[in-house]
Amino acid sequence: MSLHLPDGSTLAYGAATASYQIEGASTEDGRGVSIWDTFAARPGAIRDGSDGSVACDSYHRYEEDADLLAGLGVGWYRFSIAWPRIVPEGTGRVETRGLDYYDRLVDALLARGVSPTATLYHWDLPQALEDRGGWLERSTAEAFADYAMVVHERLGDRVGVWATHNEPWCAAYLGYAAGIHAPGRREGGRAHVAAHHLVLGHALAAERLHAAGVTDVGMALNLAPFWPETPEAEAAADGIDAIRNRLWLGPLVDGAYDDGLLAVAPELADPAVVRDGDLELARGSADWIGINYYTPFRPAVPDPSIPVHHELDAYPGAAPVSIVVREPRTDIGWEVDARGLEELLVETHARTGLPLVVTENGAAYPDDRLVEGAVGVIDDQDRIGYLRDHVAATERARAAGADVRAYILWTLLDNFEWAEGYTKTFGVVQVDPKDQTRTPKASYRWFAEHIAGAG
Repeated sequence: MSLHLPDGSTLAYGAATASYQIEGASTEDGRGVSIWDTFAARPGAIRDGSDGSVACDSYHRYEEDADLLAGLGVGWYRFSIAWPRIVPEGTGRVETRGLDYYDRLVDALLARGVSPTATLYHWDLPQALEDRGGWLERSTAEAFADYAMVVHERLGDRVGVWATHNEPWCAAYLGYAAGIHAPGRREGGRAHVAAHHLVLGHALAAERLHAAGVTDVGMALNLAPFWPETPEAEAAADGIDAIRNRLWLGPLVDGAYDDGLLAVAPELADPAVVRDGDLELARGSADWIGINYYTPFRPAVPDPSIPVHHELDAYPGAAPVSIVVREPRTDIGWEVDARGLEELLVETHARTGLPLVVTENGAAYPDDRLVEGAVGVIDDQDRIGYLRDHVAATERARAAGADVRAYILWTLLDNFEWAEGYTKTFGVVQVDPKDQTRTPKASYRWFAEHIAGAG
């Protein structure tokens, strides 16, 4: 066990989850309403009409889930804190019963030899803050830093590795531009303002965490490799690359938004939004970078024969493109190509010089085959192949000089998959929605054996 980032001598292994996706207990022990509670109640917002009110009931079954982590043999567990459990209204009153839950969870992990790493924001913003403008308001970034310190004060003696945000691109652009994630708003270029406030929230929280003695503060980014299909698509791809990748790395490394980004996001040139000192505060604020990777993107010039990717509304200001998706694909429709992860790791290390962690990687598959002779055990050879290839890609990136410290699997449990509801399964453990019974899949056994062999 360690309270610090792995040293990189060998590749460490972990598993990840997120609070709204697994905890349930959405009205217990003083938890406030989150934007995902509100969004999921909107007719048609979630594919199967479900929500996270029960999810995997991990709020009550955390000991069982800690046992599953121990059985995998992982050294690390990346979980997220539900802001509405801690500060139900987003600011002001602190709910100690919420802190008590994470106390119990952290102690359960440590008792099993698993190092906890906490993500402070995995999208479940308190609804009270959204009612006041959410991430479109600078005050939300300031409230986030206050909340971060409340959590650190309780858990900081046992949690040393912290991620501020998970996939802030999704929070800003799927939430405030495309409208397909909570809070479900379609504000166009105003989403760039939300993105800046997420950068600022990270910087403000990192400054205070560092002042409190934390040495391992990072951010988990869903950076994406863009592989234009034609030379004509290359210029168009620059705009979406700027929003998806450079918007986050520019402040963290250079303390600046580059000219190509400002061309598609002029809102970020507004001094009323990006105030003096904001970007300088962000520069050097990350001690490590997390990379969440699932699929590459192949932009093409707009072509009526190629379906327009549903997330393209999430790049306001960028030139329109089509996205080519090649076979093989996962059940969620994402192309499988592990070379994208290798490329991202090598290029991000060259860009930042920082230690890297693969903070999420995994795949949704139908899980419709059973292991012969094993009652109820899913034989997910497709997922095993995906994981094997991406672990190998991570090791290739390390061999090429990228300072990759850990590979963290997404995800431990089948769970509430955001707008997809319970229709897509990413877990290495099946969860029966009727009684919450956990059944490890063949991929669980494979991952455990791989970790044992790697050790």
